[in-house]
Parts: sequence; C-alpha cells; structure tokens
Amino acid sequence: MPARQHAQSPPPHPVAGWLVWGPRAALGLLLVAGLFTFDYAGGTSYLHDDPTACLNCHIMRDEYEGWQRGPHGLVTTCNDCHTGHSIAAKYASKAVNGFNHSWAFTTGRFSEPLQINDFNRRIAEANCRRCHGALVRAVDGFAPHSEASACLRCHADMGH
Repeated sequence: MPARQHAQSPPPHPVAGWLVWGPRAALGLLLVAGLFTFDYAGGTSYLHDDPTACLNCHIMRDEYEGWQRGPHGLVTTCNDCHTGHSIAAKYASKAVNGFNHSWAFTTGRFSEPLQINDFNRRIAEANCRRCHGALVRAVDGFAPHSEASACLRCHADMGH
C-alpha cells in the first residue's frame, strides 16, 4: 500500500502576518510613547507627597508660593487637600487628575487662572471637613451643610 500523501497547506498570505503583528507593534509604540511622555513630564514625582511636584507645571507657581506663605504651608502638603484620604482614593484621584492635566496642558484647553472642577471641589471640601471637623460642626450647627455652607464658598483662596 503506498504511503499516504499529505496535502501541503498553502503558504500564509502576506497580509495575515500584518494582521497579527500590526496591532501589537502599534500597541508597543503607544506604550513606549506613553512611558517616554510620563518620564519626560516628571511623572514619578507625582507618586509622592513632595509639593514641588506641582512646580512641574509652570502655571502652578503662584499656587505653590501662596501655599508656602499661607497658614497651611507649615502643616500640609498639596495631597492633604487635593487627593482622597485613603490610599486607593489618593491614587485614584491622582490618576484622574494626571490624565486630565496632561490632556489639558497638551491641548492647551484650560482656563487661566485655573479653576477647580466639581470632582476636585468635592475632594477639597471633604478634606476641609476632615481636618477642621470641630469648627465645621459648629458652623454647620447654624446652617445644615449645603452648597451655601461649603467651606470653599467663603474660603476659595485658602491654602494658596
């Protein structure tokens, strides 16, 4: 009985290789570009509590100097007011703000002077209330907490 012959499969179409490797190469280039940009922008400095990280953006110099001269300069860092209190909340807010700030400054779509958004206003308000709890409870005793009694309504420039 003759040996059974195996049919040879046709050689792969040249486009098939690109369909596999093209997306991988694009993802790799995107990852490298992202890591380069993160390093170039001093991204690792944002992982710590050093307030000088805020100076990576020249637009923050006035806020930084105001914080240094103000009453919070000796007792807080930027993260005490501008990030969540738990580790998860802290780094989640840093990630959200890092992306938003990168996008805004890369595209040039930001207001001058800088304006706090609702996300960051809620974080700052919660931190005011956490640190100044006894005083806030006394004030809230006169008027229940509302937008009208929000700390940042009267103390918008506090800390800076």
